[in-house]
Amino acid sequence: MKADPAILMLTYCGVIDTFAAMRNISKREALDLFYKSQIYQEMREGISDMHCRSEKYLAEDLMQEFDEAIT
Repeated sequence: MKADPAILMLTYCGVIDTFAAMRNISKREALDLFYKSQIYQEMREGISDMHCRSEKYLAEDLMQEFDEAIT
């Protein structure tokens, strides 16, 4: 079962805001990175109820995803 699109959009916004603050980057940069991420793909496709996790948890996962890509 997929999440309601409105709930997903609110979650996306919260993750992007949190990620931007954690990385000290603009929201536009955070938005760009988020939409290129595996986490976004999983949320969009409804994999493992990602949308049910907290915004902070998802932002931390997003940070880890990009930290691993750099190394």
